[in-house]
Amino acid sequence: MDPTKALYVAARAVDYLGMTLFLGGALFLAVLWPGGADQGRARGVLTTGWVLGVLGTVTAIGLEGAWIAQRPPGDLLDWDLITQVLDVHFGQVWFARAMLWLLAGVVLAQVLQRGRFAAGSLAWRAGAAAVGFGLLRTTGMTGHAPESARPVLAQFADFLHVFGVCAWLGGLAMLLFGVLSRRRPEELAVVVPRYSKLAMASVLVITAAGVALAWQTLGHPGKLLTTSYGRTLLVKIVVLAAVLLIAQGSKNWVHRRLDFAVVLRGAPSAVRPFVYSVAAETVLVIVVVAAAAQLVTANPGR
Repeated sequence: MDPTKALYVAARAVDYLGMTLFLGGALFLAVLWPGGADQGRARGVLTTGWVLGVLGTVTAIGLEGAWIAQRPPGDLLDWDLITQVLDVHFGQVWFARAMLWLLAGVVLAQVLQRGRFAAGSLAWRAGAAAVGFGLLRTTGMTGHAPESARPVLAQFADFLHVFGVCAWLGGLAMLLFGVLSRRRPEELAVVVPRYSKLAMASVLVITAAGVALAWQTLGHPGKLLTTSYGRTLLVKIVVLAAVLLIAQGSKNWVHRRLDFAVVLRGAPSAVRPFVYSVAAETVLVIVVVAAAAQLVTANPGR
């Protein structure tokens, strides 16, 4: 692969990862654990997501120009290339995305300043939802969904698919670094079952929307094996299936062992199996995100 394109794919993967951490983390705080907005590690998940999102988006704009112009990666800051990108619709979508990340910085600043009072307020939730909608929508506008035979259906499926991934992965990160690291029995008893339900709903949305999106993009199941795009998608599906197997183990732990862990006041020996399971899920879902970044730059017909 051309080095400039490889870095462009990496920038998109960083942007996607940042979005999942930020939006999924914000959803986790707003719906499942408002008190977590006072905790440093939970704030760290949101801050990391925001930094990665800004870095990935800004870098992708420059690398896209260098890739199209067949220039080396070092030219990503060339203003002439950047202006050429911003003159076309695709670049304007990326610019709008960069502005959305600036607005997301306001959402983040409120959490850093006001903690749970921000996460529990209607104004903060409305602002986070508006920014989240914009980021999710622009994600679909930079992929293959608008080029499909039924663009409206494909873009709707893409929106739901990415939203499900954000809720799942961002929630996993918040659960792993925020809730489980503290091992507070009262938090384990309340937050973990809530997230388990959210994760189940997210998986259903991801699966249904993913099937619809793949159908609209590929057009025929045979292309899963006969095209490079299809094979990358197949890898993504296999990894996702592995994640679901691990997630089933996490679900069983919640049903069978959570009460025991709470009784033991969050003892490390009781919580450790669940921590390992959540960590494995998180790593594999990041692999899925990386595969998604590769897919949006690939030709579905090849």
